[in-house]
Amino acid sequence: MASSRLFRLKAEVASASSPVQASTSSFVRVRVDTGVFHLDDLYDYIVPEKFTKIVSVGVRVQVPFGNREVEGIIVERTETPERAGTLKFITKVLSPHPIATTKSLKLIDHIAEAYACNPWDVIKSAIPPRVASVDKKFDVASNAGEDDIDQLSRRISRVDSDRVSDQRPHTFSFMQLAPVIPPEVQVAVAAKHALKQGSVLIIAPDDKDVDQILKEFKDAQHMVLKLTSSMPRNERYESFLQCQRQVKKLVVGTRGSVFAPIDDLSTIIVYKESSPLHYEIRSPGWNSRTVAMERAKLQGLQILFVGYSPSVEIGFLIDTSEVSFTPATAEVSIASFSPDSGTLLPGRIFPEIRSALKKGPVLFLAARKGYGNALLCSHCRNIALCQCGGRLQVGSKSSPPTCVHCGLSFDDWKCKFCNRSSQYLAGRGIDRASEEISRAFPGYPVVISAGEVIKEEVESKPSLVLSTPGAQPAVKGGYSAIVILDAIRFFSHTDIRTQERAREIIFETSALLSKNGKAILVIDPVHPIVPAITRWNVVPLMKRELADRLDVNLPPFVSSAVLLVSEKESTAIATGMQRAFREGRLPDSLQIFGPTPVANNQAKLVLYTSVSDSRKLHSFLLEFQKKRSIAKKDLIAIRVEPYSL
Repeated sequence: MASSRLFRLKAEVASASSPVQASTSSFVRVRVDTGVFHLDDLYDYIVPEKFTKIVSVGVRVQVPFGNREVEGIIVERTETPERAGTLKFITKVLSPHPIATTKSLKLIDHIAEAYACNPWDVIKSAIPPRVASVDKKFDVASNAGEDDIDQLSRRISRVDSDRVSDQRPHTFSFMQLAPVIPPEVQVAVAAKHALKQGSVLIIAPDDKDVDQILKEFKDAQHMVLKLTSSMPRNERYESFLQCQRQVKKLVVGTRGSVFAPIDDLSTIIVYKESSPLHYEIRSPGWNSRTVAMERAKLQGLQILFVGYSPSVEIGFLIDTSEVSFTPATAEVSIASFSPDSGTLLPGRIFPEIRSALKKGPVLFLAARKGYGNALLCSHCRNIALCQCGGRLQVGSKSSPPTCVHCGLSFDDWKCKFCNRSSQYLAGRGIDRASEEISRAFPGYPVVISAGEVIKEEVESKPSLVLSTPGAQPAVKGGYSAIVILDAIRFFSHTDIRTQERAREIIFETSALLSKNGKAILVIDPVHPIVPAITRWNVVPLMKRELADRLDVNLPPFVSSAVLLVSEKESTAIATGMQRAFREGRLPDSLQIFGPTPVANNQAKLVLYTSVSDSRKLHSFLLEFQKKRSIAKKDLIAIRVEPYSL
């Protein structure tokens, strides 16, 4: 007989009781991180009573979405939902500390629309990730009762709403930096003046610039915050939360800080505004200048752009009087020498450099790092190429030629055309330049600042200092002379930012002179950069470039967008856009260039429209991306108003 088994009951699972709905302002609209491009609407949720005292605009929450739990940010708390139907409750409040305001969320939406992207693409750059330990440190409950928390949340929401409706006039201006005086000192003076009116945000290109500016405020009486993406996560998050505390504070950061929710912000200073580092690397590629100007229009702020030479975009706005221009009144002693064929230093330049070396250090600016960036046959002058098609370069005096693409070394190189082995090094880099300069001026120490070895500062004594752009060391009191080697090379690149970049580099480097120092340019004396530096007047150069761009219909006289698509889809996408153009879904001013094959099996499409039609183009691109997302196709990479085409 089989033994009897115990009778087993099926387990009953008690359904979880539903949360109690908040008695007042029971609903919130949430910007949900859906992870799906086309699902970018605001979604309504119910506020549980247990969260009612900590749920306010800008608070980070966890909400159910489909069969997942995802993150969201509260955009609005209301008495009634926008949409009818069954709503779900907020699952969790991830942090009681607001990480956005009504104003900053509105700005994010505007930028997402302008750059044809999902708002969360912007949020990921604008708002740092949460750090639980910092939240605990900032926990309001540790210093206040629940009633105090509720009152604080409501006050923040009320103040924020009042400021959104504040229609203070915005102002845009550009301040040209003067020579001799360190630029961080000039920016600090401008910021201290602006702090009289409210909090100030300074946006700098990189951490080096941020740290230099912060040194000018080490004894400040008010709150000073650093906010950069390279900071440790906990420090960055803590600084971000501090932005909403106290008044008349100074925030110094890199491009992501342009979104920082600063309650009493009055002024944004964009330092070195023409720098490419102001462009976000990740999609959608917004830039500090555009975001700052959009923020100013929404919030009634003063925007001060600072630099030695304005970008073409700001130059255009100066020319149309939308941005006021404050020039630096200065004159610079200058000498220019036409280059001798094949030589680094023209013969007549030597007395000028020897004279300067008696007084202090001399800076030489070289256009390129490395040794010999191109190899030619000295007999037939044909360029030396690898089997893969890459050009050959020489890393040092004793190194064999190597391919810049595959790295293959050629110990016994011979010319493929004439079979001779005599080499001619073109594209002289800073390492080779240092050899020639040290031989020309023996007995002086040589300092090189380039590549991975950057010197922040050098001693104020006679020496030969060589640098590439962006790596120029500071020196107390300034350089007795600055030599711009092969200066025409800075103007000889092929991208559309060449002239803008060359102006900024030469002005910025010349500004490192001592009060009685001399700028020495190896360039034809009739080149317009020579009188521009002498009078410290960038306007004629700026107007000349704008006229050239107008003639060939280049930005900023047109609005541009660059699309990177898979090469196999490129023709179909271009054809589809042509069809949309004929059907009137794209602006009448649209011009389509491409597709042009580029690297990694991709193709590039460049789109131009008139500036007045730009919003229509951006709206079309956003809808285009949404349709690809709905069809489960890969999104294309879109750059609106990119740094380079």
